[in-house]
Parts: sequence; structure tokens; C-alpha cells
Amino acid sequence: MRRPLIYLQLVVLFLSFTPLAFSQSTKESKPNFIIIFTDDQGYGDLGAFGHPTIKTPNIDQMAVEGQKWTSFYVAANVCTPSRSAILTGRLPVRTGMYSNKRRVLFPDSDGGLPAYENTIAKLLKGAGYSTAAIGKWHLGHLPQYLPTSHGFDSYFGIPYSNDMDRVNDITAKEAFADSKFEYFNVPLMRNTEIIERPADQNTITKRYAAEAVEFISSNKDKPFFLYLAHSLPHVPLFASGDFRGKSERGLYGDVIEEIDWSVGEILRALKENGLDENTYVIFTSDNGPWLVYNEQGGSAGSLYGGKGTSYEGGVRVPTVIWGPGNVKPGVISKMGSTLDLLPTITTLAGAKMPQDRIYDGFDLSPVLRGENATPRDEMFYYHGNRLFAVRKGDFKLYFYSNNPAGYPEKLEKLEKVTLFNLGHDPSERFDLADQYPEIVKEIQEIAKKHSAEMVFGETQLEKRIED
Repeated sequence: MRRPLIYLQLVVLFLSFTPLAFSQSTKESKPNFIIIFTDDQGYGDLGAFGHPTIKTPNIDQMAVEGQKWTSFYVAANVCTPSRSAILTGRLPVRTGMYSNKRRVLFPDSDGGLPAYENTIAKLLKGAGYSTAAIGKWHLGHLPQYLPTSHGFDSYFGIPYSNDMDRVNDITAKEAFADSKFEYFNVPLMRNTEIIERPADQNTITKRYAAEAVEFISSNKDKPFFLYLAHSLPHVPLFASGDFRGKSERGLYGDVIEEIDWSVGEILRALKENGLDENTYVIFTSDNGPWLVYNEQGGSAGSLYGGKGTSYEGGVRVPTVIWGPGNVKPGVISKMGSTLDLLPTITTLAGAKMPQDRIYDGFDLSPVLRGENATPRDEMFYYHGNRLFAVRKGDFKLYFYSNNPAGYPEKLEKLEKVTLFNLGHDPSERFDLADQYPEIVKEIQEIAKKHSAEMVFGETQLEKRIED
């Protein structure tokens, strides 16, 4: 009579070691996070976002299996301030990563992201995570500003934009018309040491992918955060032999399709290591396309403007968030921002948000689970230290105008503000300021209150190394 009870006990013991039980325990462990951040990729430069000839099957699959965010913003329209915002969750004007004179950092810059700023890596490292930065940094090239000084265990990449350190005997026109990596004396670094100069940019996307796969494999038994910031498709454009000349879109398409391949390598590594159901992968871009480079630049799709502007084409970026079993698939048309990634990731990781400073992001984790609408209902668009525009709900109010191509800059204060309904008119063609004076007034009050409370950090971008 006791034999059935013994059998039952054995069955229970066996089930406790089945893959199902293992899967459940894995889901209860801390999740991993990967941010893939491209450089100057436009809103319209992915298959999932409407490009007719660029093939991006891996990112498109992420969009099907995860969430495609169609109204996702960066906090600045050029590299350095945008990169500071994604890692700190704070507007660049708070952290000193802004300037009206030098909009980004250069090889002669003596400034960088201040040591007292918190980054996603720093907060997660305090919660037991392994952290790595791969790719373009552009938040200070001196040792005290590099990723290893901001919470990252390791770094492999270039410290600033791939078009900097151009050799003196080659004109800009020559260098970009027929790009060779030897024209740009950009250093490739591992941690704080230069290991290659000039960096061979023809193979750089492949090497970033290899580093990412190795990091994933080496850290499969502990939680990790990987920040992979591609240095392309920022001009000059480079692609490896396996991709050059393959895309219908030309060299720019070759570059994007190689980046898509690298995304596929990362997803494959996650699946092979049994980490895909416990990892969030976020794909987005640092700002809009560099329109002045014509065919070598990208496309903002139906949006107006490009890099260097705070029009939609300059600051609304293609964004996909993937996490099988953790992210409810769908198209999210409400607002989100790279500013929201720090509070979202720290919440999902069970890390603590310091209460000693103001953060400009919101926790999007309920949206990822499909529980409710996004908590973000406002967005502030800065150009240097000037508040260029403010969005409230579907309406965006402009206080300034600029050259829609971004360069040369033609920033002017508007004598009469303009208002657009981005839900109806994402291309910003129809000014509705006269039709909705109450909305104009409401947003003006929001801007006034925001500006009155803003405390600007000391600019880091105007400091230069003394000769």
C-alpha cells in the first residue's frame, strides 16, 4: 500500500530537475540587458520601418517578436549629448554635455562625462552585473572619462567619431568620396590602451560583433549589461568584403545590412547559451540621418529634418525592444525616449535608483509587459542650451527654426511659434497654432515651468587640451 506514495515522491523529485523547472528558475534570476546603439541611422533605414531596399531580417524579426516603438526619441540631435543621455537618464544640459559652440567632443577636447554622473553600467555593477562597452564612446577620450571610469568592466572600441583625426594631406571631399580607413587616424582601444591606429574600419563591425558574442559566452552564468554602440553608419562609410557591394541601397545599405548581420550573431549567441528568454535587447539610433551627405547619408522616411535639427527627423529614431516571454509583442505608438532606459533597466534588474539628483526618464517596464500606456507624455528638445521645442501628447510646439538639413546651422528664434499634431501629421507640414491657441498656451506654460526649474551643468564640451 505504501508503494504508490513512494512512486509519487520519485515523480515529484524527477520533475524538480526537468527543463521546465530549470526554465522557471532561470526566469526568476536577474535578466541581462543589451543596448545596440547605431550612429546617424535614420528613422526610415530599416525594413521594419519602411525602407524598400535595405534588407534587415534580424532586426525585423526582433520587431515581430518584440515591440516596435514608432515615437521614440533621443535627448539630443548630435552624438555626444545623445550618448550621455542614454547612459545617464538625464538631459545633457544637466550633465554638462552640451554647448552652443562645440556641439560634440573632439580629439583636442579636455572634457567628458563627469565622474559623479551615474550610468546604467555603474548602477548595474553595484547590483552584481558584469558590464562591457563595445564601439563608439564619444563621452571623453582621456582616461578619467573612458568607459572603464564609468562602471564598465571592459571597453573595446573607438573613443570618438570615425571621421575625426583625418590626415592633413587629404581634403574632406577626397576622404569621403572614396573612403579609406588610412585617411582617418582614429584609435582602436582596449580598456585604456590604444591597440591599433588607424583602426581598420572595414572590419570594425565584424570585430564588434565578435567581441559581443565572446562577452555573452563568457558571462552566461551571471547577469550582464552590454552596451554596443556601433560607429556606423556615420560617414565615412565602411563595410567588410562579405557585405560591400551587396545591398540594393549601395554602400549605405551595405553598412546597415552588416549591422543587421551582427544583430543576428548576438541573437544566435543568446539562444545557443540559453539566455534568450532572460535577456532584453534594445536596438535604437543616436540621432537622425546626416542629410548633407546625400546618398552616403540615411533617410528619415516620412519625417521632416535630419541630424543637427530638433525636427522629428533629427530626434525620432527607429527603436525595437525584444525579450521573448518578457516583452509583449506589439507596435507602441506612444512616446518613449532613450532617457527612459536607465530607470526601466534598473527597475527590471532590481537595482536602486539614487535619490540625490533629478532624472528625466520614466520606467517603461509596465509597457514592456503590456500592462498600460507609456508614462511619458512630454518631451523637451534642446539644441545646445536652447529649448527648441516641447511636445505634450500629440502636439509639438516650436520656439526656434533651423535648416532642416542641419548643416550649416541656421538657428533662429521664431517671432510666432508653430504647432503640429504629430499623431495626424508626423511630417510636420500643417501649422495649427492659430487653430489651437489653448494648446499653445498650455505648452508654453509647461516650457516656462521647466526652464525656471532647470539647473545647467558646467559645459564639458568647450574645454580644450592646452598645447
